[in-house]
Amino acid sequence: MAGYLLPYHTSLFLSSQNSHRITATSSFLFKIDRPGSLVCCSAKKKAGFVDQILDYIEGGPKLRKWYGAPDLLPKDGSSVEEDDESAEVEEDRDAVLVTDGDSEIGQMVILSLIVKRSRIKALVKDKRAAMEAFGTYVESMAGDANDKSFQRKALRGVRTIICPNEGSISNFGSLMGVQHIILLSQLSAYRGTGGIQALMQGNARKLAEKDESIVTGSGIPYTIIRAGLLQNSPGGKEGFSFKEGVAATGRLSKEDAAFICVEAVDTVPETGLVFEVANGGEKVSDWKECFKALVEKPDKQLQ
Repeated sequence: MAGYLLPYHTSLFLSSQNSHRITATSSFLFKIDRPGSLVCCSAKKKAGFVDQILDYIEGGPKLRKWYGAPDLLPKDGSSVEEDDESAEVEEDRDAVLVTDGDSEIGQMVILSLIVKRSRIKALVKDKRAAMEAFGTYVESMAGDANDKSFQRKALRGVRTIICPNEGSISNFGSLMGVQHIILLSQLSAYRGTGGIQALMQGNARKLAEKDESIVTGSGIPYTIIRAGLLQNSPGGKEGFSFKEGVAATGRLSKEDAAFICVEAVDTVPETGLVFEVANGGEKVSDWKECFKALVEKPDKQLQ
């Protein structure tokens, strides 16, 4: 089998005749050259996360075969199984729905969920491209987000929604059955800008404000991650800062932002959790404990 790079922050079980476990830390990548063989690659040679996604996509059928997953469906999509709209029985709610699944950060979130072996649904614009990228690991769905029938189909079996970009949650008229909403928000970062940049980001700021308002008013437990200005820089190299005001002045790697979104899936607050984060000097070894500590901080009014 050709070598494939797996992203940092992952612990992945591969299915074959024997069970192999690959654990990667934030400082290294591990490469599979053949079954049972691992080669440690220095962090200096680390590829960007988007490049890793491309490597993953180009690995395609061979990688899926190695994982033990079915082959991709025919190019014409003739065998694509559509949900039965008349189905009366609600399936188990164990899926994570990623909105904007074909965006850059949406793909980062999906790839992190794949290596955690989560059941994934994703809203995409190009279903064929998404299927070629992620195969049967992701139930890719394309349609009119304003259509109530499509919304019901998209939310069927969904426990958690991850919204990696602004404007993606406002289309849903009803979120009935969803148990946790994770919103990656740049509202604080937008508020921290001025001049021409503030004018350019005016629409994005309005969407971010609307998203936070919808999420906090939904009555569903939520986690709002107010990130510093998102950057196309490698993740896993720096620690974090959760100080008040850090999102308005700090920066955060997109890879780290996607990783935090995925780590938040397993920690559902009783009502809601809102926190700021940017890259900094604080190392996090246990994210569940980190989220717990953030929940226990004195509540602050959303402004």
